[in-house]
Amino acid sequence: MNLSSRWLPWLAALALLALGLGLRLYDLTDQPIDFHATRQLRGAIIARGMYYQMLPNVDDDTRREAVSFANSTGQYEPSILEYIVARTYLLVGGEYLWISRIYTSLFWIIGGLALFDLARRAVSPGAALAALGYYLILPFSVQASRSFQPDPGMVMWIVLTVYALWRWSGQKGVRGGGWSWAILAGVFGGVGVLTKAVAAFIVGGAAVAMTLSTLGVRRSWRSLQVWVMALLMIAPTVIYYASRQGRASEYFESWTLSLSHLLLEPSFYVRWLNLVQNLMGLAALLLGLLGVLIATPRLRALLLGLWVGYGVYGLFLPYQMYTHSYYHLQLVPIIALSLAPVALALLERLAGQTRFYHALFTGIALVGIAFPAWQSIAEFKREDFRGEPAYWQQIASYLPSDGKIIALTQDYGYRLMYYGWRKVALWPVRGERTLSSLRGSNKEFEDYFAKRTEGKDYFLITSFSQLNDQPDLKQHLQAHFPLIADNNGYLIYDLANPLPDQ
Repeated sequence: MNLSSRWLPWLAALALLALGLGLRLYDLTDQPIDFHATRQLRGAIIARGMYYQMLPNVDDDTRREAVSFANSTGQYEPSILEYIVARTYLLVGGEYLWISRIYTSLFWIIGGLALFDLARRAVSPGAALAALGYYLILPFSVQASRSFQPDPGMVMWIVLTVYALWRWSGQKGVRGGGWSWAILAGVFGGVGVLTKAVAAFIVGGAAVAMTLSTLGVRRSWRSLQVWVMALLMIAPTVIYYASRQGRASEYFESWTLSLSHLLLEPSFYVRWLNLVQNLMGLAALLLGLLGVLIATPRLRALLLGLWVGYGVYGLFLPYQMYTHSYYHLQLVPIIALSLAPVALALLERLAGQTRFYHALFTGIALVGIAFPAWQSIAEFKREDFRGEPAYWQQIASYLPSDGKIIALTQDYGYRLMYYGWRKVALWPVRGERTLSSLRGSNKEFEDYFAKRTEGKDYFLITSFSQLNDQPDLKQHLQAHFPLIADNNGYLIYDLANPLPDQ
């Protein structure tokens, strides 16, 4: 192999990585409302609370309010990304929300670099380019991987863990070899699971598969390297959640046990598959599964571990599998790596064709890159959220200050909290009421309304689509309470002075 042919795949990979980074940084300064705004604004509120806590020159009332808002969001996992962003705010001298997009985009690119080298070693350089292209340019990947939430970082750590496991497996035939990669796999996996605990399913699946395929059952139990890897992967998260006083068990009971009956319903699996194929593309999903079957034995073992880990993960969190798209972000690198054996088979078949077919293939490949890239840019251009701060600040300025407010509003009240610096009690959206029904806690509406609004003086509505989705709420408010404000974008009902019975 001459020098140019050896470096050509790397140059192509760098071009793809540059394109992937450019797509993610497009429309950089728009507000983070484009993708799961609730989750992104939660991160923004926490980062701002940390920033104001560290900021030396700010009045105490503002500092306390920012910290109070951050604490009110709850803590699902360690606020690692939020802390990094807050530190960067302090370094650059201002709260620039788009900084988070730079970090998460870079996390995804680092994962892509590891994915390419893994696929290059496991399959071929050409097949690795196909895997990298899918990983970087899939529109769902572009949109989700730049969002202000821990998931892009979690995926980076998962890919780095899988890469280290592959390198460790390749060195086990060398006497005394593998220690450096074993430690790296443990550290990467441990940070990934600490970043977001659901990474444990994919990390665990990959680790078990590579360990058993490399050492077998008996030697795995006796290997000090395996025990060190396992300890490093598990210990950070165990230590963290042990200090959370039952948070993990509450989460398991709330999201797994209480919703386990969904596993017995065929519609659950249909909804799960439907969401996945909408996000990933049905052709890519099926070709990826085919790639598992035709992969070399070692790669097949790794891919099976990844797919099984993803499947078990879905069974533990059934509700999220058909309602939350970002819960499937870790499937992107799994499908990408699974596509590599299929790409190799195609490239080997193409190798014997004439230059005309080579040129035709190149043209098809370029279209396959350009079209989804254009889709991502078009989606960003379609909506502009730069007016959100002023809009919510205006609503906040009109809210009554002489009583407590409950609201049916967007994103758990986070838009009002982040942009308007106002915190309100929340009336559940339709999805939450449906989730409550799935958990078996149906209640009569009037009793439910009385309990939720107890001690509240005003009912604010800014989400009219949610109001229309809850006709019982709409009728009850109109029938029993006076409307005291009906402005562009919001309604306010007076709960303290109900209408006389008719």
